[in-house]
Amino acid sequence: MDELREAALVVSPDEAGTRLDAWLAARLGVPRARARRLVAQGAVRVDGRLASSSAKGAALVAGAHIEVSAPAEARAERPVLEPGAPLAILAEGAGFVVLDKPAGVPVHPLASGEHGTLLGALAARRPEVIGVGEGGLRSGVVHRLDVETSGAIVFATEAARFEALRAAFREHRVEKIYRAIVLGSLEGEGVVEVGLVVARHRPARVRVVDPRRDARGRGARRARLSWRAQERLGPATLVEVRLETGHLHQIRASFAHLGHPVAGDRLYGPPVEEDPTEAPRQMLHAARLRVDDVDAWSPDPPDLAGVLAKLQATR
Repeated sequence: MDELREAALVVSPDEAGTRLDAWLAARLGVPRARARRLVAQGAVRVDGRLASSSAKGAALVAGAHIEVSAPAEARAERPVLEPGAPLAILAEGAGFVVLDKPAGVPVHPLASGEHGTLLGALAARRPEVIGVGEGGLRSGVVHRLDVETSGAIVFATEAARFEALRAAFREHRVEKIYRAIVLGSLEGEGVVEVGLVVARHRPARVRVVDPRRDARGRGARRARLSWRAQERLGPATLVEVRLETGHLHQIRASFAHLGHPVAGDRLYGPPVEEDPTEAPRQMLHAARLRVDDVDAWSPDPPDLAGVLAKLQATR
């Protein structure tokens, strides 16, 4: 049930009044019996609170946030410890550590025995992270970055800090600043607000919809970001992006919707032979993460800096 581990959903107005188990079955595409089992296993949270077994028949309200995580048996799994793997710490304090994630490295394993993850490298140095939060193969994981996105990501090493950080993300109190090279010419600044729905789980892909006009927008989540152009780079533009909400592939899908996909993005952008930047991967970098006493900056990684320098030299 790997796809269910990633589920973070919102009840739409036309779904209000639906039973929790029936709603889960419909939205996750599973039998109702399995939806009830997920609730019984402690794998479902409603607005941040664990749903009890008796809540399976509770009527949902519009706007409720539903999170589905791994059941108890999955939480008993442990990541492969990799003490020799590279690990760059940007900041740490009471109950948290901010890491500098390289592009190409998954945040956490999806199956037992998986090597090459950021969590595996961290757990080898900070074993107290194991069992925190959702535990198991997602121990300490507060939020995620796409595999090919680089930059600052925070892990919790204490239960209380995990809950506090998750609440901060849920309440949109986290300052998240990204640097991105996007195709085409952009000037000034702007705001992008769209509805996003998960169109496919494996490999993941989202779709931009207008839930007011598009029947396929049922259950769409509001996604909002602001951007500011920093430098014209010939066939591309360097932009600073501030996320106001958090959703799978939000920046990538939003800029593709504007007609300015992230350079090197093969999912939402053009094929490699049509990308004038010749970027080796999606040029998206989480540069800053700040909330309460957590504050970290991540410098541009070599691959992004290289593409930037090449474009600056040829514009």
